[in-house]
Amino acid sequence: MTSPRRRRLLLLLCAVALLSAAAALILTAMRQNLVFFHTPSEIARGEAPRQRLFRVGGMVLAGSLQREADGLGVRFIVTDTAHEVPVVYRGALPDLFREGTGVVAQGTLDADGVFTATSVLARHDENYTPIEVRDAIARAHDASRTVRP
Repeated sequence: MTSPRRRRLLLLLCAVALLSAAAALILTAMRQNLVFFHTPSEIARGEAPRQRLFRVGGMVLAGSLQREADGLGVRFIVTDTAHEVPVVYRGALPDLFREGTGVVAQGTLDADGVFTATSVLARHDENYTPIEVRDAIARAHDASRTVRP
């Protein structure tokens, strides 16, 4: 027979082990569901993951929107004024999606550098651009001005 003190210690150790296992599972699940934001400049520098879900944001380059014959597929270019990323998307675009406006697309980057989007988010109104997009465009613009002689 075990003493009551030993049983309490064993119960406490089991509870700590179960809580640790649960915390590890939760952290692992959260880590796998993280979706990072990258700019076209970061993608050009090779800082974005290949074949892993992330978001790219910038402005839709004017004149780059091409619709497929079936009306569901589109191709467009996202730019931060310094670099450009071609995007392919199949599905219904948001009503506010237009060339020259801010956009954030979520998807994966293939080996050819084409971003295959699974979702596309457009700006909310004419005065709104996502903070990440605005900051990325400002950084890219500043970087392009400092590189030029």
